[in-house]
Amino acid sequence: MKISINVPFVGKDEIAAVTSILKNGSLTSAANQGGPHVQAFEKSASNFIKSKYVIAVNSGTAALQAALHALDVKKGDEVLVPSFTFVATANSVISTGAKPVFVDILKENYTMDPDDLQKKITKKTKAIMPVHLYGNVAFIDRISEIAKKYNLPIIEDSAQSLGSTYKGRHAGTFFDLGCWSMYPAKVMTSGEGGFIATNNKKLRDKLLMIRNHGMVHGYDTRVFGLNLRLPEISAAIATVQMKKLSSFLKTRQKNANILSKLISDLDITIPHQRNYENVNWYLYTIAASKRDKILKKLNAKGIGAASYYPIPVHKTPFYKQKIKLPITDWASSHVLSLPIHPKVTSKNIEFIAKTLRDILNE
Repeated sequence: MKISINVPFVGKDEIAAVTSILKNGSLTSAANQGGPHVQAFEKSASNFIKSKYVIAVNSGTAALQAALHALDVKKGDEVLVPSFTFVATANSVISTGAKPVFVDILKENYTMDPDDLQKKITKKTKAIMPVHLYGNVAFIDRISEIAKKYNLPIIEDSAQSLGSTYKGRHAGTFFDLGCWSMYPAKVMTSGEGGFIATNNKKLRDKLLMIRNHGMVHGYDTRVFGLNLRLPEISAAIATVQMKKLSSFLKTRQKNANILSKLISDLDITIPHQRNYENVNWYLYTIAASKRDKILKKLNAKGIGAASYYPIPVHKTPFYKQKIKLPITDWASSHVLSLPIHPKVTSKNIEFIAKTLRDILNE
């Protein structure tokens, strides 16, 4: 038995959509509005997250880069980011010439600590980039107060949080710009891909140029841009996946509920939802002492548990910063994620729970 941590859930509909495009021959479009499949996906995503505008791009990282450029983040600027996240968050800032300033997280749900955030704001701070990690919604009420106090825009890194909501609103739609990933391991996929949401038409129009070398009508570059376009094949897959997304999320919720009931009495910290929060259960993340020992034994039993992230960004060889982020350091040595994606069956969940119980009782 092998239970992977996260796998794409694709079927005949996605295959048919891709085949149709290959037969048609229109694989991509350099038009300002994108090709027909890109536009169809943007409309479906906009309806799902209830945002005025969605701009599709070719990765979650591209979404972050485009959002930063849309806010004119550049060399000499600072962007506040958590270190406990995937490196793309910080790398996107570096790619603009700006400096990522690392903020600690809260033990409660592994998202940005508003108190530490406020301490690290300087005259050079240009934007705040909280991450809705594992699908947990960041403490946006407090972050919003701080942002308003210092007149700072917010880019939500929502790569892992598609479908997560707080007070009825989707993560990624609370502030100026939200960015999502459609990497194969996410709650839905386009192969590789991402998208940005905004309610601001000026930002939307600028993002359409940024994703297409700054052009509007072709060879008329007006702002700095890159080739960040989403191919038609990827957009077609995403459009099909979007129709299945609600079902995917329901299954993840069901699996999370079953697992929580089975392991709630163990000597570990299990995830929970805050008041007014609905999590998409992208990753079911526990915290435990002797994490590495538990992880090794789970993997030996065929359970694809994984640690996200054993090395915080600020400690990677590229960044190598000697700063104090105590909760980040704690989380990096204690957290462990368990499989609950739609291909995981109730029997799989029972096996995961029993195996974890046996390991902890050794």
